[in-house]
Amino acid sequence: MSTAEQPSAGAPHIELGRWGEELAVRQLEKTGYVVLSRNWRCRDGELDLVATDRKRLVFCEVKTRAGLGFGTPAEAVTPDKADRIRRLAHQWQRAFMLRWCPVRYDIIAILAQPGMPPLVRHIKAAF
Repeated sequence: MSTAEQPSAGAPHIELGRWGEELAVRQLEKTGYVVLSRNWRCRDGELDLVATDRKRLVFCEVKTRAGLGFGTPAEAVTPDKADRIRRLAHQWQRAFMLRWCPVRYDIIAILAQPGMPPLVRHIKAAF
């Protein structure tokens, strides 16, 4: 992905987040995953991406940062956030009647510093 496709410097965090999720989807699909849900919501919160590697369900939390001033993107997934994602994943499984499928929880960490190509790190079984 060229740097021209990145949000402009100082872009609102929502725009940066959407851009990062789109990049994450492309990365997953390029490596053989099938994305099943994007931004799935229920009253308790939202899951960024749900995919499958054809062996298991993969619940992906996407974190995008434009710099390291607040830590790395992956550091934004705190233990509390991981617990919330697990609870939401169970709700997703119930909603789609896939409660007995094996699951994995991943982080896709994207660092998009202005003028540089984005750094995408897929951390499998992150929590």
